[in-house]
Amino acid sequence: MPKTIIAEGKTTAEAISNGLKELKVSKENVDIKILEQEDKRSFFSILAPRVVKIEMTLKEKEQTVIREKNINKNQDEIKKAEVKIEKFLNELIEKIPENEINYQIQIKDYIVYIDMYGKDMNYLIGYRGEVLNSLQVIVNNIANQNVHDKIQVCLDIQGYRNKREKALQDLAEKISKTVMKNGKSITLEPMNAYERKIIHTHLQSNEKVRTYSIGEEPYRKIVIAKK
Repeated sequence: MPKTIIAEGKTTAEAISNGLKELKVSKENVDIKILEQEDKRSFFSILAPRVVKIEMTLKEKEQTVIREKNINKNQDEIKKAEVKIEKFLNELIEKIPENEINYQIQIKDYIVYIDMYGKDMNYLIGYRGEVLNSLQVIVNNIANQNVHDKIQVCLDIQGYRNKREKALQDLAEKISKTVMKNGKSITLEPMNAYERKIIHTHLQSNEKVRTYSIGEEPYRKIVIAKK
């Protein structure tokens, strides 16, 4: 299955540049399709952020190259990263003596997956996963100290990420139906890039609505509008 992403920018060139940075490839290695380009702007929308949205698909040959690169990735670096992650998690758990917290580390497709579980762990998840996301950033930084190839780390607590993804997909479905019914666009609350991507991806095949983002981080929001 070809790898496809949705990229955005204020111009087509910026959207393409953002997509290439995310895939870490050059332009000749991708197929590009412009999904949304706000060229026609009314007087009342002149102050609104201009958004260009593109679909970028990695060519089959380049996917093969990336897979071969992953296969050849230094196993020692991943093992060292695992040791560093374990040291950090053990020290973190020692500082929370009242709770019984356990974790499991698995390496799959050269990605380090960490599952933490125990009782009353909502404080480590935080409001809409804010604490969990901060912990993941810290663990990623620890894993990637003094490594040649970037190591991806995915941290989850009590299966929160799957639950949150399902909740966001349900929200996207509900809001899209409202937009289709009354024809008025709806702006959602600010979300991080990971959560925005879930909604963009879920609705990208919907032929009756479109999605785009407005605002600056960390207050960037998704708009769901009728096509």
